[in-house]
Amino acid sequence: MSVKPTVVVLLLAVVILTGIFAINADYNTSNREVHISSMHNNVERSSIDPDKFLTNFDYGRVSVLDDGTVVREFTITAEDVTLEIAPNIYFDAWAYNGTIPGPTLRATEGDMVRVTFINNGSQPHTIHFHGKHPADMDGVFPMIPPGGMFVYEFTAEPYGLHLYHCHVSPVAEHINRGLYGVFIVDPKISREPAKEMVMVLNSYDTDFDRENNFYTVNGIPFHYVKNPIEVKRGELVRIYLVNITELDPINNFHLHGDLFKLYRTGTNHVPDEFTDMLTLSQGERAIIEFRYDYPGLYMFHAHVIEFSDKGWMGFFKVVEDGYGSDDSNDASAINSDDGN
Repeated sequence: MSVKPTVVVLLLAVVILTGIFAINADYNTSNREVHISSMHNNVERSSIDPDKFLTNFDYGRVSVLDDGTVVREFTITAEDVTLEIAPNIYFDAWAYNGTIPGPTLRATEGDMVRVTFINNGSQPHTIHFHGKHPADMDGVFPMIPPGGMFVYEFTAEPYGLHLYHCHVSPVAEHINRGLYGVFIVDPKISREPAKEMVMVLNSYDTDFDRENNFYTVNGIPFHYVKNPIEVKRGELVRIYLVNITELDPINNFHLHGDLFKLYRTGTNHVPDEFTDMLTLSQGERAIIEFRYDYPGLYMFHAHVIEFSDKGWMGFFKVVEDGYGSDDSNDASAINSDDGN
């Protein structure tokens, strides 16, 4: 009896995939191994909180070595979750710590960063950190199988604004599903005190046809239209701005009513530009700083109008110190078509 070629191909594919997973599970470098942990098969419903994410910085569990080196330890878990990204719109996500974006990790230049990664998802995942680190900490290899654990350890450098994301192929799907977050390395010489916030520009292809259905800042379309970000007149505002939009070559940020100092990648204390418009490719990021001189409601949004119409826009509510602005100036009543 002859064996059909398609059967042979299928058998070979099974053998190859089995070998790949075996290699990943046995991977060992510098005494750091992929461990198999108890897997919580948790396809569960979770939530996104853009207001909490905006100003929530995770400095890790801190200890100090004998030589004075500060060690910051973090735990990140990859999970399969269902997230409500718009009213009655649910997205089957792969997320770090159960939400999109993942936690904002923060360290100071020269700190030792130790990240314990646990894969409780249904697919192989990794964490690839942008920045400087040894090759075995790069997050491309090994792929961590479902139920696996790996420890990433490196020195936080250089100072600046970085990001992290899954680097398992197809990378576009893992990013579209939500596996990304922000990594800030502060300089040893502190920046000027400011009201600090993180903004991640992202998108969702909810029907997986390689065209985005929603664009957001910090995970929920139009959230900062309904919930304007309050800042005080004259105070320094610093935004850590990261673009992780998938399936589109660029995204951008336009500020109404003022201009900002632009620090590309945040790796210099001297601004690169003074502008009100910034365009970023995927993975690009920048720190921007500004002060509003006048109270009121000011829009910020993508100047790719399709993106702003599909959710990527918001407002700053500038108030006098200790006082709220006139609530009759209602952001939710302003049509995005007027926001140019």
